[in-house]
Amino acid sequence: MTRPVVNAIINFSTGAGFAQPMIIDAGQFGINALADAAAVVVDVSDQVDSIKTTRGRSAQADQFQAGTMTLRIVDTEGNFNPQNTASPYYSLLSPMRKVQITASYNGQTYPIFAGFITAFTTQTPKNVGEVQYTTIQAVDAFRLAQNAQISTVTGATAGETTGSRIGKILNTIGWPSTMRSLSTGLTTVQADPATARTGLEAMQTIEITEYGALYVSAEGNFIFQDRNVTAGTVDDTATVFADDGSGISYSNAVWRLDDTLVFNQANVSRVGGSVQSSTNTASVEKYFAHTYNAQNLMMQTDADALDLARAYVASRAETSIRCDAITLDLYTDNYNDGVIAGLSLDYFNPVTVTTTQSGSSILTKTLQVFGVSHDIKMNSWKTTLTTLEPIIDSYILGTNYGILGTNVLSY
Repeated sequence: MTRPVVNAIINFSTGAGFAQPMIIDAGQFGINALADAAAVVVDVSDQVDSIKTTRGRSAQADQFQAGTMTLRIVDTEGNFNPQNTASPYYSLLSPMRKVQITASYNGQTYPIFAGFITAFTTQTPKNVGEVQYTTIQAVDAFRLAQNAQISTVTGATAGETTGSRIGKILNTIGWPSTMRSLSTGLTTVQADPATARTGLEAMQTIEITEYGALYVSAEGNFIFQDRNVTAGTVDDTATVFADDGSGISYSNAVWRLDDTLVFNQANVSRVGGSVQSSTNTASVEKYFAHTYNAQNLMMQTDADALDLARAYVASRAETSIRCDAITLDLYTDNYNDGVIAGLSLDYFNPVTVTTTQSGSSILTKTLQVFGVSHDIKMNSWKTTLTTLEPIIDSYILGTNYGILGTNVLSY
């Protein structure tokens, strides 16, 4: 039986650097940085005891969060002891070095996580000679953007698109142009306000202004999607998961009906503008008031701010049952489609989940992937996909925000 194989690479090169390492024949030009010393770029795959990665969007915060990784290594030689002068990594162990996790399966390489080490933790054995473990914790590039303080954005003039502005913010914090993929954006913005904030805060303000999505990919690149993508208007075929044999098998389906995603009032303002409000009275009467507030956004006009308020309420005024998560066992026999799905599905990919309930009733829903977590051990590989409704409903998406009178999302 063919199973996916995990690959763990650490770049111990001295000095801060953004790009992930590449040794000849093992990376991608234009994405990875060429590494010239195999003693510095280290493959620790054969020392891995376990790996946990988490990437995704928080339904409560309504934004993508920093991806995290925990890598536990069997350290039989004490190589991860920073005071061991005999270690090949002596003087190289330091926070903010790069780490990259991939999976190999049937001749393909799939990205799992790319980020920057925040801590090495050594678990000291009780007795000399016992197995010693070093746990490496890492975060993705959101952490670096959060650490970067800015006050001005060079060349950030009025009238440029949201994608252009995010590109200039990335330039300001020194992020490589080869490690980003930015949609042009459908909204134009004001000149940069020249206020003190973090690079991440500046980009997330533009993200909300667009009603788009900003995140870090599994390859470690900054990605910005406009609202055509967040509305699910890209014509992708849904991957089908089902417990009755008609789709890819899974376990631990979590179905939820709650008010987490309900917003029936919105107050939106731009820099220099007045608050623009929208309310769905029927939704307020049904669920009580659930109010969304967004201030100091960067659209150019109050009309654009009002469109955003209306779009937000129109997309969120109602709720219905959804499948929050499913788990795939990538070590299941004869599970080729499940393995490929677990390794390749990522944000905004549509999935249809069908679950048989008591009394032969059925729950079924088509949603988008908004989170991918891997829990990898010596004899186990579980992948959890978390799902949500599209960020903005395609029904109300048009040339601007496409508000059509008082139309609301229909479930």
